Amino acid sequence: MKKSNIFDLIPETLKDELFEELISKDGIKIERIVSHGHVTSEFEWYDQRRDEWVILLQGEAVISFLNEDDVRLKAGDYINIPARKKHRVSWTKPNEDTLWLAVHY
Repeated sequence: MKKSNIFDLIPETLKDELFEELISKDGIKIERIVSHGHVTSEFEWYDQRRDEWVILLQGEAVISFLNEDDVRLKAGDYINIPARKKHRVSWTKPNEDTLWLAVHY
């Protein structure tokens, strides 16, 4: 058994948003995502085959949904995004790490 900490080993600088798969088994994937002012390209939309439950552990973010209202998240907030619901990250706090835990199922 190996113990890890979700807040450890965050790089000092990030050119791109960091996606790290923590575990994947039986159709479930859990990943850590680290943003530092990163956003999804204005014309790019995530259109995932599976549902995604995501919790913001640190920082702040805004998720935009195609033809729907934006959702602003702060530490502790979570949201379930149904499969095929087009969305993008339109803002993350620029001067601190935004740490996400995402469960794809």
